[in-house]
Amino acid sequence: MLSRRSLFKAAAASLLAVPLGIAAGDDSQAQSAPTSRPPDPRREPRPTPRRGYTWIPGHWAWLPRRGWVWTAGHWEPSRRGFEFVGPRWVFRRGQWIYEPGRWVRSWR
Repeated sequence: MLSRRSLFKAAAASLLAVPLGIAAGDDSQAQSAPTSRPPDPRREPRPTPRRGYTWIPGHWAWLPRRGWVWTAGHWEPSRRGFEFVGPRWVFRRGQWIYEPGRWVRSWR
């Protein structure tokens, strides 16, 4: 005869397995990486500088059902002691991988 504790563990494991399995299936579709090279960056007019803000240039985004979609540039509040390194696409293992832009510590 099974104890209450082992029945509870089995029920909890089965309840957790279903959502995790569904999420894994969704992630594999959403993560499908492009095999075609991203288009060349668009030329965006650079707006007049704004005090306390950094211009984040636009970039190409990959959407599995739509393909390459341009994401326009925008202003973001500056971070003291940091510089923004823009996003980029890198070709690795036969597919294009997106590396999002990020703030890195400035050593000046």
